Amino acid sequence: MFGETTPLSSVKASNGAMQPSNGKEPIRPVTHGPVKRSLNKLYSVEASSARSTSKSRFDRIMARTRSSSSSSSSMRWRYVNPAYYLKRPKSLAMLFMVFVFSSFFVWDRQTLVREHEEELLMLKEEVEHLKIELEELKHESGVSVKKTNTTTKRTDFTKIDGLATDPIEAQRREKVKDAMVHAWTSYEKYAWGHDELQPQSKNGVDSFGGLGATLIDSLDTLYIMGLDEQFQRAREWVANSLDFNKSYDASVFETTIRVVGGLLSAYDLSGDNVFLEKAKDIADRLLPAWDTPSGIPFNFINLAHGNAHNPGWTGGDSILADSGTEQLEFIALTQRTGDPKYQQKVENVISVLNKNFPADGLLPIYINPHRGTSSHSTITFGAMGDSFYEYLLKVWIQGNKTAEVKNYRDMWETSMIGLLSLVRKTTPSSFTYISEKLGNSLIDKMDELACFAPGMIALGSSGYGPDDSTKFLNLAEELAFTCYNFYQSTPTKLAGENYFFHSGQDMTVGTSWNILRPETVESLFYLWRLTGNKTYQEWGWNIFQAFEGNSRVESGYVGLKDVNTGVKDNMMQSFFLAETLKYLYLLFSPPSVISLDEWVFNTEAHPLKIVTRFAPGEEHKPRIRVRARKEGRFGGV
Repeated sequence: MFGETTPLSSVKASNGAMQPSNGKEPIRPVTHGPVKRSLNKLYSVEASSARSTSKSRFDRIMARTRSSSSSSSSMRWRYVNPAYYLKRPKSLAMLFMVFVFSSFFVWDRQTLVREHEEELLMLKEEVEHLKIELEELKHESGVSVKKTNTTTKRTDFTKIDGLATDPIEAQRREKVKDAMVHAWTSYEKYAWGHDELQPQSKNGVDSFGGLGATLIDSLDTLYIMGLDEQFQRAREWVANSLDFNKSYDASVFETTIRVVGGLLSAYDLSGDNVFLEKAKDIADRLLPAWDTPSGIPFNFINLAHGNAHNPGWTGGDSILADSGTEQLEFIALTQRTGDPKYQQKVENVISVLNKNFPADGLLPIYINPHRGTSSHSTITFGAMGDSFYEYLLKVWIQGNKTAEVKNYRDMWETSMIGLLSLVRKTTPSSFTYISEKLGNSLIDKMDELACFAPGMIALGSSGYGPDDSTKFLNLAEELAFTCYNFYQSTPTKLAGENYFFHSGQDMTVGTSWNILRPETVESLFYLWRLTGNKTYQEWGWNIFQAFEGNSRVESGYVGLKDVNTGVKDNMMQSFFLAETLKYLYLLFSPPSVISLDEWVFNTEAHPLKIVTRFAPGEEHKPRIRVRARKEGRFGGV
């Protein structure tokens, strides 16, 4: 009777009778005897089994639910687990590509914004210079031209909106500008129209014949810093009070670099013809100095009478730097006036010196103006020799490095061969320095004046091939480190006038005064511009703070009689405003402010526009050319 079993759970009816699955008559339950006990037992087993099966199924469903929830959570977070990508190289590669493309997109947008800012500055500068050139064209065509209106406040290039600048640089630049305001205000108050200010006694002195040397030296610094009111007052003095008709024996060199250079720079920056006319006036008074048998100029001339001579202490000789440091200014004057006489005089000097130029390119500091030959004397990149070598390089740059000025570059490279022969290192610290030479003997001495050389070498290094370029740039950086240590090695952190080098003792200060010289900060400026290394900005800032701490007084800035004791002198040199503060200001300004691609500095830090030099006949009258570049325009800060 138990051969075929039908699941009890599927056949039990509501009345207690068992219903067959085939629809036949229900099976009646057994209600007595052993059979009843067996069936009841069977029913109990099947009921327990059913409950167990149902619970098992519920547990499995809940387990799957929990597993699904846990898996979903893991799936969400696995993409941030580095281990996930390490096991899946393709996914890692895809993630890297997404990162690269995202980074490139952000960088590209920033670059576009920066270039847009630079292009705006370029357009503003080009509009300004096109206006100047248009006025020149009208003037040459006989058309009445309205003079440049300098009474209208020009754009302050130090406050152009939208130009991204480093906040630390901006803060330091303003500190230097404040120093210029303090120096200039003191000069205006106590020495207006005089050559230089004596801050301690609060009076002016005429060190250069009463030509207003500090005022003219400061014109371009005022303009670049955006000190428009001060610039305008200085301009009015130049127009109405500057008089060169003085019976004074002026230094041809000092008058050229400070007065001619300062006036030409003010003209190039502002376009105001009053500066050009005054530059022509003083240059015409200097020209007779070149009327010598050789063409090598006498170094002093009376501005009223034109009598030229050399000082007695040179034995009648002319000085190398004084004779070979007028080329930039007089060539620029020819370019801006169309009168060839200025350029002819100064270029003849180079032709004479080049006839007997030595194989090492090193000339003694004394030259006979009658024969045009060198006299037995010291060879140095310091006092009385320095700027001759500087101008060989810079005339090449001024002419835009064309074939017409290649002879200047060739002479300069020859002189660099000689410079390398003078390079020595100290012990134990291996400071690199440039020694001096007398006959066949080297003198282990270097002037602070020679600290212009690192900047000059760096500026000229790009004209070499790759290997030599690297070699000379490294040399420039080593020399700059030495010059910076001229400052750091004294108690006041200001450099003495010269240094001597001794075996095992590195360096000791020789002449211990400091007269606010600019040469070291000049080189730091060039090296920062050419390398982008902010170390040079830090060094410059340290030097500026030393000037602030030791040289600033109530009525200007003074030098020190002794950098070891800090005792002050009573003179604010004009070049402190023309050079030292200008180079410090530019050290913390964007490279587009007085770009080295557009301007060349004379040895008094007066920027002159680069003008392409052509061979005779190629262009009747060279003009200041507006050059469009992506970087390095005269822009704002």
